[in-house]
Amino acid sequence: MASLMQWLRAGLMVGVGLLASCAPYFHQPFASTPARLGAELRANSDFKSLPAAQQRVVVAVYKFRDQTGQYKPSANGSSFSTALTQGATSILLRALEESQWFDPIERENLGNLLNERKIIRSSRAEYSDQGGGKQQQPLLPPLLFAGVLLEGGIISYDANVITGGAGLRYFGAGASGQYRQDRVTVYLRAISTSNGKILKTVYTTKTILSQQVDASLFRFVKFKRLLETETGFTYNEPTEMAVKDAIEKSVQSLILEGIHEGLWTTRNPEDQNGPALKAYLNEKKENLNIDFLDRTLSDRRGHLGVGLLAGGQHYAGDYKGAVTRPGAEVTLRYTGPLDNKFSLAVNIGLSQLAAANYYQQTFYHAELCGLYRLLPRDKYTPYLLAGGGFIVKEGLERRTISKGSDYLPHLVAGVGMEYMLTNRIGLSAVLNSHYVLSDNLDDTKQGKYNDYYWGAMGGVTFYIGGTLNRVKSQANQKK
Repeated sequence: MASLMQWLRAGLMVGVGLLASCAPYFHQPFASTPARLGAELRANSDFKSLPAAQQRVVVAVYKFRDQTGQYKPSANGSSFSTALTQGATSILLRALEESQWFDPIERENLGNLLNERKIIRSSRAEYSDQGGGKQQQPLLPPLLFAGVLLEGGIISYDANVITGGAGLRYFGAGASGQYRQDRVTVYLRAISTSNGKILKTVYTTKTILSQQVDASLFRFVKFKRLLETETGFTYNEPTEMAVKDAIEKSVQSLILEGIHEGLWTTRNPEDQNGPALKAYLNEKKENLNIDFLDRTLSDRRGHLGVGLLAGGQHYAGDYKGAVTRPGAEVTLRYTGPLDNKFSLAVNIGLSQLAAANYYQQTFYHAELCGLYRLLPRDKYTPYLLAGGGFIVKEGLERRTISKGSDYLPHLVAGVGMEYMLTNRIGLSAVLNSHYVLSDNLDDTKQGKYNDYYWGAMGGVTFYIGGTLNRVKSQANQKK
């Protein structure tokens, strides 16, 4: 019975590990598949949402190539395979065709086209000379010429932009996961063939995700009976699909930029300022606050913040047997109009310190601190604080300050983190230490070090007033 329970427990662990992994595990290929049409991303739906063109633009693409020159990373030495596809021209030509806004013409292998036309003319001439036809053969129609020339290429491939992972193992059973994110960048520009003027340049980026998940079990289920099992999968997003997505996005951007600047017109005049263009302009505006890690950055906090924190304080003084007691604090924070990294904070709090049955005292404190946020425009930011103030023992208002131990200057330093639920409400947690500049905190002087106490607190902060962006815009309007 015990053996059966061990087997069931082991099977349960493996099952949990499998369920904790992602859906690709359940789509493992066990048989070959026939050829199919290439997978489509979002481009077809995006192109269909574009307004119809009044007249298609004839465009030429000579070479849209990989300009990075990078090779595939390899752990076992150098690799002579390129990291990116060398067929970006074909991808771009198909995107232009699918957009219904352009008529692409062949220029990548123009020599082959001209040779074929020579063969046609030569064959017709020989046919006529041999009396094969009573009528003169018609001339070949002239080649189309392009009004717009498209240039650019894949200009960047950044590997390992973000890497990370996590794992857990307990008594021979465990699971782990790793991930890696790469990035590809595409530039596309339109050039007028009549005067060589660059009409518009756009650029797009696309991340490439790779991840690995595995689970294993290694355990003795019975004497001289060892159970060992492992499973997992690795997923690598195809770079060709990422390049395709970036190029198709650049074509869509070029169309909408051209509509916005009057380079080409829509069939319906109302579409010149239609929903597709408004959505694109809104995307461009939002993109100003997105960094290279696809994080949305904005000035989230108002100038003035009012917060309430509560937690525990731990005494570290001349008495043994220190215990943790509750404490609370009200904080007022002011952020200047020039930089939202720095803030001034005024903290007023109540705390209780105790050591076994020997010592117990309630204190009030007031502090003026400087606060520095490491990531001020993120939803989550660590921060540092440092400052100083005074500690007053409870009951001081009922007696005169006859001893210096009743009114104690101190220094405070701490590290914390804040998460913004909204632009007005932030949740924070802080670990701080209060170092008294004398050894009179507990009215006992022992040893060579001054008394201090440290605490861990959490709470909520409400921000009011305008953000830094609003202040800047108001200043620009005044100018």
